[in-house]
Amino acid sequence: MPGPTFRLRGFDIHKTYLDEAAQADLVEALRPVLRQAPLFSPTTRFGKKMSVRMTSAGKYGWYSDARGYRYEPRHPDGQSWPPIPPQVLSVWHELTGLERAPDCCLINYYGEGARMGMHQDRDEADFTFPVLSLSLGDDGLFRIGNEERGGRTESFWLESGDAVIMGGAARLTHHGVDRIRFNSSRLLPKGGRINLTCRVVD
Repeated sequence: MPGPTFRLRGFDIHKTYLDEAAQADLVEALRPVLRQAPLFSPTTRFGKKMSVRMTSAGKYGWYSDARGYRYEPRHPDGQSWPPIPPQVLSVWHELTGLERAPDCCLINYYGEGARMGMHQDRDEADFTFPVLSLSLGDDGLFRIGNEERGGRTESFWLESGDAVIMGGAARLTHHGVDRIRFNSSRLLPKGGRINLTCRVVD
């Protein structure tokens, strides 16, 4: 059974939305995606290498380099992105209530010491569509800020199986992951956290 649901600054947090069996099934569904589109280490537009490794599935993949942040139709190696796993699409439709499928499922892997600075998801064409985030593996300390950079923030731990919907007034709120509790979960054999972020791009 899914855990409790609560709202924080417009973010809808569904605790343990995926049970242990569903989490393990999703990890298996991601393996062929990662084989076809291997994880890579992007750099920010300022030239700094991100501590998170990433790849994508769907029509587009999110990308970052000296040219800036954007969506690309192909992996850096040149191949098309693999399809979004049906397990992910099922959660998207259930929690968003939308018939339209996401164009991109960004896959971030947080190893020991990895983090994600405060940012907005604003590279999409239409901000009326929500963003879905799914957590797998180690706990991540998730920080929520404000639409404008700076000001008071609030943090809580995202655990394996948690789902978050960012929509409405919260769609452009700054957020990030300060750190993970490495090896706090046994889901991933080598430890770490996988975060899946689904977005409508066009």
